[in-house]
Amino acid sequence: MTAAAEGLTTLEQEILARPVEEREAARAFFAAHPPGEGAPIAIVIPAYNEEPTVASVVSGIPREVGGKAVEVIVVVDGSDDRTAEEARSAGALVCDVPVNRGQGLIFMLGYWLAYKRGADIIATTDADGQYDEREFGRVLEPILAGRADFVNGSRRLGTELTTDPVRHIGVIFFGALITLLLRQRITDPASGIRAFRTVVPRTVKLEQTQYQTSELLIATAMNDFRITEVATTMRDRPDGATLTKKGPNLLYGMRFARAILMTYARELRRRRRG
Repeated sequence: MTAAAEGLTTLEQEILARPVEEREAARAFFAAHPPGEGAPIAIVIPAYNEEPTVASVVSGIPREVGGKAVEVIVVVDGSDDRTAEEARSAGALVCDVPVNRGQGLIFMLGYWLAYKRGADIIATTDADGQYDEREFGRVLEPILAGRADFVNGSRRLGTELTTDPVRHIGVIFFGALITLLLRQRITDPASGIRAFRTVVPRTVKLEQTQYQTSELLIATAMNDFRITEVATTMRDRPDGATLTKKGPNLLYGMRFARAILMTYARELRRRRRG
């Protein structure tokens, strides 16, 4: 460690260790929301150009679940609209990253922010209004009861109101693929509503810049954390929501498959070495 680094706080050293694109946003976040003063449950929401919907999503999240306080952290991914202002107005803690990083990297930042704030449990949802925020009690309950380390919301166990038949078939196919690989039934590998103990993202390796839902799920299972699924609802994007940013269905499916297979191969090599 250099003499200059020795004079820095631990937090500042951690900020400097993060990608340069995130540093000023992290500093501003902790200046407004000091570390160690957060709620035991943090809902992390990545948001890229979600001005029309993010405020209603934040407002719909319960601020207490199972007797534990909940705070909402919105990580803005280089938006060029009023996403940050709308999230703040609805009561979220906002980290406004000035450049577009990709959902996977933004999630990693959000998990770190939640951990530094003092969260024991992290949950996630999307900013576009497709999930029912009232279902967080159901999603968090298995963790709060001590029965699970990771809870995956499932539209297939619950209600799927989306109208894209290709995406519906993709969920079934990739759920079957991951079930085969993990030898554990997974019905919805692309769910955006989920919850996990903070120790999970601090233990497993995460490197996908965009398709992190499957990476986190597979790595969690292959690190022997307890996973369960609960029924949740997935709706069509509400009026005014931005269109999907994941690209055409075929391209999205190919990239999603690649993320699954790369993560499984990586974790299999790790287990064999171990």
